[in-house]
Amino acid sequence: MAVKKKKTSRQKASPAVRERGTISIRNVTKIYDPEGVNVMAVDNCSLEIEAGEVCMIVGPSGCGKTTLLNVIAGFHSLTSGEIYLDDELLCGPDKPLANQGADRMVVFQNGALFPWKSLLDNVAYGPMVQGILSKSDARDKARDMLAEAGMIDVADKFPGEVSSGMARRAEIVRALINDPKVLLLDEPYRAMDALTKSIMHEALLAMYDRTKVTIFFITHDLEEAIFLGDRVVVMTTRPARTKKIVSVKIPRPRDYKLLSSEQFRLLVEETKDAVHEEAIKAFEAGERELA
Repeated sequence: MAVKKKKTSRQKASPAVRERGTISIRNVTKIYDPEGVNVMAVDNCSLEIEAGEVCMIVGPSGCGKTTLLNVIAGFHSLTSGEIYLDDELLCGPDKPLANQGADRMVVFQNGALFPWKSLLDNVAYGPMVQGILSKSDARDKARDMLAEAGMIDVADKFPGEVSSGMARRAEIVRALINDPKVLLLDEPYRAMDALTKSIMHEALLAMYDRTKVTIFFITHDLEEAIFLGDRVVVMTTRPARTKKIVSVKIPRPRDYKLLSSEQFRLLVEETKDAVHEEAIKAFEAGERELA
């Protein structure tokens, strides 16, 4: 009789879900203003991100983390190298700028909700304007997703009428309604206090548990990186390269009890040591902020 292999926490998603959202970053270099100041932001960076993985990116300020995210999203061109999504070329030598698309949704540090639209209409906007759903169907789907995110009571409020945490949660729901392959998050909780941030972490993990969307998440918060991630990728000071990858072998679902565990503390220390080395290099080099 065949012996069944024990499934890990990251093997619980259905095969159909796991097959969407594989990112392959191959020898990517990005140089800003090559004929002028010639600033190299990313240098020969390679990284493989599995479908359904929560990949956390950390490193010194200005090291080029956001540049890499922007290249994946199609906001910035690359100088050399290739990036693939599910084995399809996003950008490369003959196509330096990736097409922007609903398969890669971005949530930035600063809020991007339409202030004149309710949270419900903000969430419904994407599939409606793309012609994927009718206005009625888009609003119905948006209402269902807001309910799943615990936001049905504020669905008809405007962004200025809710907390920053609630508005940010609505932004993530707005991204997920498009059924993206990849969710690109650039320090979405940076300005939040510790308590609000902890609530947002739980909300994000709940959404992830439902969707298993691939997440590429930039942060400076090492505890956030360990708590949320499957792996934490430490980048070098500019130009960005992969310095160290820390595997977070903590089962899902996760809760805040693990913050006091020895395993969690050791992972934070391991990550902190690698980041601290690069932060010292950045300080000594007098690096300034760069995306």
